[in-house]
Amino acid sequence: MKQLSLFATIGAAICLSACGGHKETVELTKSGLNPENFNSVYNGEPTALYTLNNSQGAEACITNFGGRLVSLMVPDKNGNLQDVVLGMDSVQAYYPENNLTDFGASIGRYANRINQGRFVIDGDTIQLPQNNFGHSLHGGGEMGDRGWQYRVFTANQLNDSTLVLSLISPDGDNNYPGEVTAQVIYTLQNDNALDIQYKAITDKPTIINMTNHSYFNLGGNPSQPVTDNLLMVNASGYTPVDSTYMTTGEIATVEGTPFDFRNARCVGDNIKDFDNQQIKNGNGYDHNFVLDTNGDILVPAAELYSPESGIVMTMYTTEPGVQIYSGNFLDGTITGKKGVVYNQHAGICLESQHYPDSPNKADWPSTRLNPGETYNTRTVYKFSTK
Repeated sequence: MKQLSLFATIGAAICLSACGGHKETVELTKSGLNPENFNSVYNGEPTALYTLNNSQGAEACITNFGGRLVSLMVPDKNGNLQDVVLGMDSVQAYYPENNLTDFGASIGRYANRINQGRFVIDGDTIQLPQNNFGHSLHGGGEMGDRGWQYRVFTANQLNDSTLVLSLISPDGDNNYPGEVTAQVIYTLQNDNALDIQYKAITDKPTIINMTNHSYFNLGGNPSQPVTDNLLMVNASGYTPVDSTYMTTGEIATVEGTPFDFRNARCVGDNIKDFDNQQIKNGNGYDHNFVLDTNGDILVPAAELYSPESGIVMTMYTTEPGVQIYSGNFLDGTITGKKGVVYNQHAGICLESQHYPDSPNKADWPSTRLNPGETYNTRTVYKFSTK
C-alpha cells in the first residue's frame, strides 16, 4: 500500500519548526494538500490520502474516508495545472460531525433517492433510513445511519496510477439485505482520463447503485460559479420530479424544455427559470437524464467545457442515466480547499447512475443484485483542452 505519507508527490515543500530548532520537510501535493492532514482514525479505522499520477503530469488525490476524490489536477489551455474538483483540506472536514457533504464521495449502497425509503424484494418490504423529505438519499446520511460516503474503505494502491478501495457492508446495514463486498477502482490514465470502476457481490438478493459525487469546476476557481460552462448531455429524455425531488415515474422528452442539452449550451441559461415547474422543483438542475448511449462506454454521455480555462471534460459511462446537479444548495456555509467559500453553483455534479427509485419502478432498468452475480459498472471522465 503506497500512501502520500511516503511523499511520492512533487508538490511544493513547507518546513515545520520543532523543539530545538529542528526542521522537518513536508511535501505538499501538486494541488497544495498536506497529506498529514488526512492521517487520522475514524471509528477505529485509519484514514490517509493517496496520490495518483500519470505521464502527462496530471494528479488525482483520494482519501479512503468515503472513497472521496479530494483534488484533480489537469492541464488548462496554457498547459498550467488546474484543480477541477471541490473538496476539503483535511479529512476531519469531511466528517459528518463537522460537515454533511458528499464532495467527491463514492456513494452507496444506493445513489440518489428511494421513495419514502421503502422497496419490496421477494415479497419483503424493506424500510431504509429516511433522511431527505421522507425519502432515503444516497444510502442514508444522518448521524447514526450513514451511507458509504462516511465509511472508511480499505485502500490498496497497486501502482502510481491505480488505487483500489474496498468495503464490506454487512447484512442489515441501514436495513439493506445481504452482505455486500464492494470495490471502487480509481485509475488515472495517460490520456488524462480518470477511470472509475465499481464492483460488488452479495450473499442475498439486494439492490445497489453506486456513483461518484464530485463537484466539478473546470475553471479551476471555485469562487466563480460554473454557470458560464457549456454543457452537453446525450439524452433525449429525463425523469421529472415532484416538490420533494422524487421521480414521478414519467420519462419526459427534453424537446422544447430547459432540459435539452443535446447541443451544448451554458449551464446557467435556464437555471433560474422558475416559471418552469421542474426547474422550480429542483431549485435549478437536480434531475436524472435518460442517456441515449445504450451503455456504450465509447459513446460520450456528457461534456462540460470552461471557456475561461479551455478545459473540456468528456464523460463516458456504462450506466443508463446521469444526475445533473448544479450545486443549487451550496450557500456559502462551507469553506473548502485554500479557504475558498463554496457559494451557489460553485460546482456541478455529473453522477452516472441507474435512475432514482428504480426498485419501485418495475419498467425502469433494474438495480437488483443476486448472489452469484457481479455488479460491474464503469465511468470515465476524460480531460482535454480547446
